[in-house]
Amino acid sequence: MSLISDLFANNTANLTPYAILILTAIFTVLWFLFKRSPQPPLPPGPRGLPIVGSLPFLDPDLHTYFTNLSHEHGPIFKLNLGSKLTVVVNSPSLAREIFKDQDINFSNHDVPLTARIVTYGGLDLVWLPYGAEWRMLRKVCVLKLLSRKTLDSFYELRRKEIRERTRFLYEKSQEGSAVNVGDQLFLTMMNLTMNMLWGGSVRAEDMESVGTEFKGVISEITRLLGEPNVSDFFPWLARFDLQGLVKKMRVSAHELDAIFDRAIEQMHKLRSSDDGECKDFLQHLMKLKDQEGDSEVPITVNHVKAVLADMVVGGTDTSTNTIEFAMAELISNPKLMKRAQQELDEVVGKEHIVEESHITRLPYILAIMKETLRLHPTIPLLVPHRPTETALVGGYTVPKDTKVFINVWSIQRDPNVWENPTEFCPERFLDNKSCDFSGTDYSFLPFGSGRRICAGVALAERMVLYTLATLLHSFDWKIPEGQVLGLEEKFGIVLKLKTALVALPVPRLSGSNLYQ
Repeated sequence: MSLISDLFANNTANLTPYAILILTAIFTVLWFLFKRSPQPPLPPGPRGLPIVGSLPFLDPDLHTYFTNLSHEHGPIFKLNLGSKLTVVVNSPSLAREIFKDQDINFSNHDVPLTARIVTYGGLDLVWLPYGAEWRMLRKVCVLKLLSRKTLDSFYELRRKEIRERTRFLYEKSQEGSAVNVGDQLFLTMMNLTMNMLWGGSVRAEDMESVGTEFKGVISEITRLLGEPNVSDFFPWLARFDLQGLVKKMRVSAHELDAIFDRAIEQMHKLRSSDDGECKDFLQHLMKLKDQEGDSEVPITVNHVKAVLADMVVGGTDTSTNTIEFAMAELISNPKLMKRAQQELDEVVGKEHIVEESHITRLPYILAIMKETLRLHPTIPLLVPHRPTETALVGGYTVPKDTKVFINVWSIQRDPNVWENPTEFCPERFLDNKSCDFSGTDYSFLPFGSGRRICAGVALAERMVLYTLATLLHSFDWKIPEGQVLGLEEKFGIVLKLKTALVALPVPRLSGSNLYQ
């Protein structure tokens, strides 16, 4: 018995160091497991259904639907749209976290399939992933193509189109005819954009036929971009193209590419006979293609085409709808229209016409543009962002590759920030001149913020202010008898009036020669 006891004691003594080591390791692992802070949860949100998530419950007016959900779930919430996790942000402080504190992580966008096709595989400024290629293209566009000097050089192209539209409206006024304001604005912006794109490259006799074809293609592309695509919600279904949207977009993209090719061909023919001065955006871009970029990140012809597509798709509808909303708000608020016209009369006078040089002396017109974009932001949810790494926003986990919407429509109507937020009141921006389009005030983000802020802000500001000032200075506006002015919004690729604005232009300048 003593022998057995001694043997057991000796074996126990030999095992003790190993047992202590093993127990220490186990306790260490358990300590880390229980003491380590757990990963913060996903944002709250509606439960949804298996597989389809919240897709069956979506309201067509997503901006108001998301705003209502924020009242129930808080300023940040999640919902599953098919197999895609989506997070919606509805407050200035959370927008700041994304656009300032974590800007680089959120500097990519979630690219729809149809958008990738029409932009040559996502080679444009909107969809190109953040990196050296995007930085090169951004520099070319912002510092060269859309610089103040370049935009100034195209003023006569803008002036010519505005004068032609004013002449048309005057003729309608003499007939006593009402006009569809949105349609006229769309034609103005489309013609103005085409003139700036290739007005100096395409022969004058070809401009009308090219313009007719171009308008049809762009209208179809815009329609397709606004169609919800089941393949974006269930990527594994993309190969089947169940709705045929990809096939249709390929057809439209091919037609658009053919128009660009013809314009580039004509530009090359004219280049040998010109004085070397760039007369439109196409000539600028092709010149920059030869001068900018480097062996690692060259500018290609497809980059040029993608930027041109950006400018027309992104610039035509957006400016049109902003001005139409502004006109509708002013017609429904005659005192505000009178104040705007009083400013125009003091600065320009009724014996002259508005020139772009007047714009810097028209603070109330600028305030009208700002207030319009506050109340009716053109892209109410901005372009959806996508984090490249899992992030923490508002204390919640936002996983890598989540689709993130910034609901600026909701942010810009936040009663905690804006007094009487649903009231159209341009005066609020006269008292707050520091609130501009730079994206540094996170309660006012109509063009976005951070690295991916809209590159065309300067051009949009010129086009909207010049056109709006001309319409208000040249005419009084009335709603035809028996018609009702509506301000309801319709959500789409861009926000627009649900009911088109139809109004009677009434000349107010001193002589008919000012409309010629």
